Amino acid sequence: MALDATGALPASRTEPDGSAVVRILSYNIRSMRDDEDALARVIRACAPDVVLVQEAPRFFRWRKHAARLAAKSELVMLSGGATAAGPMLLCSLRATVERTEDVLLPLTPGLHRRGLATAIVRFGAVRLGLVSCHLGLREDERYAQAGLVLDRVAALGTPYTIVAGDLNERPGGPAFTRLTATLRDGWDAAPRGTAHTHPADRPHQRIDAILATDGVDFLGCGVPPHLDPTDLTAATDHLPVLAAVRLRAGV
Repeated sequence: MALDATGALPASRTEPDGSAVVRILSYNIRSMRDDEDALARVIRACAPDVVLVQEAPRFFRWRKHAARLAAKSELVMLSGGATAAGPMLLCSLRATVERTEDVLLPLTPGLHRRGLATAIVRFGAVRLGLVSCHLGLREDERYAQAGLVLDRVAALGTPYTIVAGDLNERPGGPAFTRLTATLRDGWDAAPRGTAHTHPADRPHQRIDAILATDGVDFLGCGVPPHLDPTDLTAATDHLPVLAAVRLRAGV
């Protein structure tokens, strides 16, 4: 499926045979400490079917804050938040949810607890696994966590799985390389927009990524070019990564 004449990513759709085009957004929202309305506008402008969030609210009344963001973004909360130590999943009503699970990763003494927000959803006739992650700040911790992410992908047992998040590492780093030895990098497969995601006001590094198992057909992936620059810098300190993927039925 080709991009339209404007270069925009394809819209969501379910095809007659049950195959699906799904829009995936990955976004570090810095605990909603910035302009919440700008954040919601960015998410809505991306028109995602699922959002893999990092740094969701984790403390006092975190569920209330997360639910408010979901409502402002015209989505629903799927899983994660404080129970996953920050990663969270949002989805549109297009998704049929099979199950969710929040996973806490081993604690490295002196560093923040990390976790994974995971789910299995269906679009049309397709089952899709989701893993939102935020890897640690120390290289050895990130590398070990990348292995645990891959273990979780295998445990989901879905024909297709998306892993997305803030990897805290550029391509070529040990953890990034460990992940992409098994998973495909959406930017490498079908670059669209721009690559660099951090910091939002002067992006010079790509530390956020959308990855996928074999068989996921990337139709485009990157920082969308059509978003309001003022909203992007007001919303959080990362730029969002948006991908459109085609998932064939019968796999």
